[in-house]
Amino acid sequence: MPRHPPSTTNQSLDQLEHTQWSAPTQDTYVTSNVYRLRRLPLNQYRIEDLRLMIGQQIGAAFLVPLALDHLELDPLAKGDFYPGDLVVAVTRLPDAFWRAHAHLIPNALRAIDAAIARIRIEDATDDLHERLNEARDRFAKLTAA
Repeated sequence: MPRHPPSTTNQSLDQLEHTQWSAPTQDTYVTSNVYRLRRLPLNQYRIEDLRLMIGQQIGAAFLVPLALDHLELDPLAKGDFYPGDLVVAVTRLPDAFWRAHAHLIPNALRAIDAAIARIRIEDATDDLHERLNEARDRFAKLTAA
């Protein structure tokens, strides 16, 4: 079940946040893509787009619910890096974000638990299993606070 109004996904972050960013002064992968993605309707975002923007902490209030919808279907959704890179980006958001959006924590915990259940330890890239377990503990503490 989507966690955001359908009309929201037809809009860009610039529209939703009532702002327009200036063109980047540096032409790097991140800056050029962030600039492009701020103008793209959310319903056109790919997993990698969500991973990048959430990882940069840009538009998280609008993008995390969309990411959680994807993670509900595929807990190890993969952007350009490795299976599970989207859930990792979501879990790396600071506690201040999660305190302000506490209603999303149960969904994030379900995504983390589902991702942990699907990881085969021998196939886990990097220390994904350990990072997700640490994130789960952190989120559990946030809900207890």
